[in-house]
Amino acid sequence: MKALPDDDPRSFVQQAKVHCAYCVGGYTQKGSLINDPTFAIPFWNWDAPDGMTAPSIFTDPNSSLFDPKRNPKHVPPKNTFSNYRDTIVDLNYNKDFDVPGTMNPTPEVRINENLTWMYKQMICHAKTYRQFLGSRYRGGEEPLQNNCAGSIESLHNHHHVWVGDPNQNNREDMGHFYSSGRDPLFYAHHANVDRMWSVWQTLRGKRKDCTENDWLESSFLFYDENKNLVKVKVKDSVDDRKLGYVYQNLDIPWINHKPKPSKRVQSKDNKLLAQRPLRKFVDKFPIVLDSAVSIIVKRPKKSRSLKQKEVEEEILVIDGIEFDDNIGVMFDVLVNDDDDKVIGVENSEFLGSFLSLPHGHNHGNNKKKEKKKTCFTRGLTDLLEDLKADDDDSIVVTLIPRYGDGVKISGIEIDFE
Repeated sequence: MKALPDDDPRSFVQQAKVHCAYCVGGYTQKGSLINDPTFAIPFWNWDAPDGMTAPSIFTDPNSSLFDPKRNPKHVPPKNTFSNYRDTIVDLNYNKDFDVPGTMNPTPEVRINENLTWMYKQMICHAKTYRQFLGSRYRGGEEPLQNNCAGSIESLHNHHHVWVGDPNQNNREDMGHFYSSGRDPLFYAHHANVDRMWSVWQTLRGKRKDCTENDWLESSFLFYDENKNLVKVKVKDSVDDRKLGYVYQNLDIPWINHKPKPSKRVQSKDNKLLAQRPLRKFVDKFPIVLDSAVSIIVKRPKKSRSLKQKEVEEEILVIDGIEFDDNIGVMFDVLVNDDDDKVIGVENSEFLGSFLSLPHGHNHGNNKKKEKKKTCFTRGLTDLLEDLKADDDDSIVVTLIPRYGDGVKISGIEIDFE
């Protein structure tokens, strides 16, 4: 593909521009180009301890799969010395924590955090297709306005920032939307994102794909292996077997890796109590998230039965998140505790992180702000059980900005789905 002219729709350059459309069309294109119909894109199984470092086939400088625009600390060239603990992927990566003079956790700690993060995104926050894949977006609606991404995006986005080269102006290649498809590792990463969808489909409960025609009949145009422009509908891609491939059956090490409430919130009678945050409290919206803030959020329903919980998931909704789409944005969300020095991703109180990659197409030279407005949702049912807060009238939500200036939030509430 790299040998093809740049204007060939099957070339690596064009595939990089198409970005995510490769998921449907890339397999047959590559197999046809090398005359091997059995060819398949390898997946980077970062959800398992053995796969939490970049695959060695991508780190050989003499290989066509190598990209020099990667974080040399995280994805070093093959046979180049690097601190092993730095090369283990952080599934909830915060680039502002990864600066000279800081040391990453031990491999054992990082792997434990990653497995818990996987459990949260695949189990706790993914009990319905909307929670996992994201909210509805129909034709005719305002693009990207108040459309919440699903938990699968948390598994997707952080890798881009972790792999991207901090020495580049826009953290190219993987760290920016416009350039990420230039790195061959991009495709192995996205293959595993697709694999997570396949794994999610096998989990118990209400984890079933959307059946709405508006989604199933949505279509995309791209070029096939013969350079013909073709239309593919979503319904053509929901079943891997119909696309001609099946993912290798592997153990799922995170399936029982549940988060645990922090020990310091236990009272003498061993009941878990809600911590009263010391952060600034706000009760009026909208707000600008320029410092950590806490909000008391009323619960419309409490003391729900097991049956009620099976029917409806209690969900936290952070609405009207508005920011400049030319910059990256990240903030953490904690519940009933505000001490981010103590509470980590392995704890129940750590609900999740909002992360958006920079999408500006002038690649850092764009002086005009491109406003984006979206939202953030995460399931609360498991968390409330862990904290024994089912009977509480309210919860305390703490938002901790990590990077990205001028983030506005219009409101926070609890909903049910």
